[in-house]
Amino acid sequence: MPTLVLFWIWFCAYLNCAGWALSALHQLNAGGYAVALALGLGAWLVWRRHASAPAGPAFRWQKVVRRFRRPFPLAFLILAALAFLGGAMYAPSNYDALAYREPRVLHWLAAGHWHWIHTFFPRINNRSCGIEWVSAPLFALLKTDRPLFLVNLASFLLLPGLVFSVFTRLGVRRRVAWSWMWLVPTGYCFLLQAGSIGNDLFGAPFALAAVDFALRAKVSRSPRDLFASVLAAAMMTSAKTACLPLLLPWAVALLPSLNLIFRRPLKTLAVGLVAVFASALPTIVLNLHYSGEWSGAELAGNHPKHVALLRTAVNTGLIVVDNFNPPVFPPAKAWNRAVTNLIPARVTEQLGQAMLEPDAVSFSATELQMEEGAGLGFGVSLLLLASVLAAVFVRTGRPPAGSPLWLACVRWAPVISLLAVMTQSNIIALARILAPYYPLLLPVLLVAAGHERLVRKPWWRLAAFLVFLSAAGLLVISPARPLFPGGAVLEKIAARRPDSKLLAHAAEVYSVYGQRSDGFAPARELLPPDLTVLGLITFDDPETSLWRPFGSRRIEQVCPDDPSAAVKGRGIEYILLKPSNLGWYHYTLDGWLKQMNAQVVATIPLDLRAASGPVDWYLVKLN
Repeated sequence: MPTLVLFWIWFCAYLNCAGWALSALHQLNAGGYAVALALGLGAWLVWRRHASAPAGPAFRWQKVVRRFRRPFPLAFLILAALAFLGGAMYAPSNYDALAYREPRVLHWLAAGHWHWIHTFFPRINNRSCGIEWVSAPLFALLKTDRPLFLVNLASFLLLPGLVFSVFTRLGVRRRVAWSWMWLVPTGYCFLLQAGSIGNDLFGAPFALAAVDFALRAKVSRSPRDLFASVLAAAMMTSAKTACLPLLLPWAVALLPSLNLIFRRPLKTLAVGLVAVFASALPTIVLNLHYSGEWSGAELAGNHPKHVALLRTAVNTGLIVVDNFNPPVFPPAKAWNRAVTNLIPARVTEQLGQAMLEPDAVSFSATELQMEEGAGLGFGVSLLLLASVLAAVFVRTGRPPAGSPLWLACVRWAPVISLLAVMTQSNIIALARILAPYYPLLLPVLLVAAGHERLVRKPWWRLAAFLVFLSAAGLLVISPARPLFPGGAVLEKIAARRPDSKLLAHAAEVYSVYGQRSDGFAPARELLPPDLTVLGLITFDDPETSLWRPFGSRRIEQVCPDDPSAAVKGRGIEYILLKPSNLGWYHYTLDGWLKQMNAQVVATIPLDLRAASGPVDWYLVKLN
């Protein structure tokens, strides 16, 4: 396991550095990546020869087969196979990825380098680039996004070993760590993204590896472990800037090994340079340059009040509701109405002032858990709560062993990191964003001696199997990648029950997810066949579809207040838009058409979001 994790850390860090380097050279293209990958392979072969290192991890297949004959590992293997099957069968449909993570890579490749994209949609510019730089070679060389899910699948497969290693090093008993190493990855934020291209799961193994190798370095006194820890921490921040507070437990874990940096000063300097470009630091510097603020949040234009106490209260409610929301919850609308009626309007208004997204203070539940909002999930959360309560009453044959103060500080540091996030986060999807936090938060709850006897009890093992079973069921019925003909089945059932709004909504959800990966296909079919540049006025729309087939055309984003002459100067003759995006600048469609001296050539109804239904988009030609 350490060899695989080391390879993954160095590989992802190298691709991040290669992305920035090729951008600086204006060679961000297929040829540039071919050279970069060849140089990386050559460097690896030279290192292998110099260090007399094996080609890869030494697998003992008999041991592997014996392991996966046991119930818990077998259950995990089945879940991994289901996730792989879903990712292989379906094109990527993660909304955020289609709206800004994939498009930003396509914009960079089209220009041959990283650049600040001309847009009024800030997320395409201000987000960190960790998973983007890992996916860029696939876009450049293969001209497809179908294999991108393998990045998350690899991250998912690394979780059990990392969880076990970190848990045991932080004082959790081996039998307890062994049981939970298979259960933690069944958290919905991990499992539903294992076949997806979301970037929350991507940061989780780096967060674990950063702490794991820091703890290893204290024992081994090896610079190799120190360097791996530093690079993993860098990649953790590059995966998501929301992971920045997790640098606290990493720093505490690394504290006893800091003197190792003086053993190999030149190597330490080289690794530090790689870590800088593999981290979120380049994005932070660029945000400061282009927006005047490190996170780029100023670009959003909406500035909620920073009231730490109110924000913490809202985020606590969001975490509880999202993590204990059952995987399938038909009475979700009744719950939402009850919560709305229960909370006084005055309180809702006060809480809403601290949040960027007004819906966050509604504490709403969903009928079905999906990757866009799923946290650790109902199964793991409920079993964890029951285990913590039951462990208090389980008699232990011996008193729990004491642990050094430093190790206790490492265990509790993620709690402080969580509190820091809860005082700052102002969006509704906090439970999903906390995916890298969950594994590091669990040791402080599982270190009690009572858990060792608890995991042997029949009722606990039965509950664990129910967690596996519910996780598998959720994978099978997931609208993003259903492993049964969900749309067809629901349409037939809805036809027999035309009065059921729930069935109609479910059929709509499956239909929208089924076409989301290429949601703009109807608009693309109306484009002139020789059109190589298309203007797009967009704010959080799945732009990736308009680039298909990749390399055939370039999409240029247009702001509603751009002068007509400036737009034409960029080679843009046709623009695709929806009127609500003009509303950000207080334009009406007719007023904007008159100002731009343009005419509508086609009206295309597109169903891109299940919540809003079909919306008219307009293909416009500049006169």
